[in-house]
Amino acid sequence: MTRPGAVKAKGPAAPADPAFVREILESAEGFAREAGVVVLRYYGAVVPGQAKGDGSPVTVADREAEALLRELIGARYPHHGILGEEFGESAPEAPIRWILDPIDGTRSFMRGVPLFGMLIGVEISGTASVGVAYFPALGEMVSAGLGQGARWNGRTARVSTVRNLSAALVLTTDVEAVSQRGWAEDWNRLTRQAAFARTWGDCYGHVLVATGRAEIMVDPILKVWDAAPFVPILTEAGGHFTDLTGTPTIHGGCGISTNAALHEMALGVLGKRAGERVSG
Repeated sequence: MTRPGAVKAKGPAAPADPAFVREILESAEGFAREAGVVVLRYYGAVVPGQAKGDGSPVTVADREAEALLRELIGARYPHHGILGEEFGESAPEAPIRWILDPIDGTRSFMRGVPLFGMLIGVEISGTASVGVAYFPALGEMVSAGLGQGARWNGRTARVSTVRNLSAALVLTTDVEAVSQRGWAEDWNRLTRQAAFARTWGDCYGHVLVATGRAEIMVDPILKVWDAAPFVPILTEAGGHFTDLTGTPTIHGGCGISTNAALHEMALGVLGKRAGERVSG
C-alpha cells in the first residue's frame, strides 16, 4: 500500500531489484545489532523514564539508540529519509524511508523484562519492503525483505500450520487497551474459541506468530513505527499482517498478525467494530 504523499522513484525501478532489497535488509540487521549494544548498556535494572506528550514513556536508551541508528543510516544512505519515534522525520519526500522504533515495549525494558524489541522497517517507493525485529536481551532477531524470505536467527522463519481456532494461541499486549477501544466483546469471543490467550505482547507477539509459536496477535493501537517491520516479516513467513479491515498496511493505526489459515476467520470473529480504523 502506498503511503499518502509518498514520492515514487524516478527512472528505472532500481530500488525494487532483489539485490538492492537484500542489501538494505543486511544493512538493517547490522544497524540493529550495533544499536542493540547501546540499549543493553542500560538493561538489567529498573531504568527511569520520562513521559512524552502522549503519555508513553521514553528513556535515555531509546534516544541514544535512535540517534545511533540515524547516524549509521545517514552515513551509508545519505539520500534516504528517516522517520523515528523519538526524533521525527527527515527528508520526507525521499522515495526510500527508514522507520525506527528503538525500543518497542519501553515499559518492559524499564522493568528489566526482556520482551522488548528494536524495530526497523524500510519503505521503498511507499511499499513496506524490509523489516527487522531485534530483541537484544534475548539475542533473537527476525527479519525479512520482500522476495527474500524471513529469517529467525539465520534460519527460515515460518508461521504455524494450525487451521482451527480451537488449537490456536491468541495474543494481545493489553486487554485493557482492547476494552478501551470498545472491542472487549469481540476479543472475548475470539479467546473463547481459541485454545488459550496470553499477553506476550508489543512487538514480541507479532514475532511469535511469524515464527510459528503463536497463531494470532491482535494490536488495537499501533503507530507506524510499531508496525513498520511486520508486513514484510509476516508476508515472507507465510502469514498475514493487516489492519483490522484486512488491509496489508503499516499505516492502519491497528494491526493483526496471523498464520495463513486463520486470518479471515480471526477477522470474522473480531467483527465489524474491531475493523474500524483507529487513528494513528
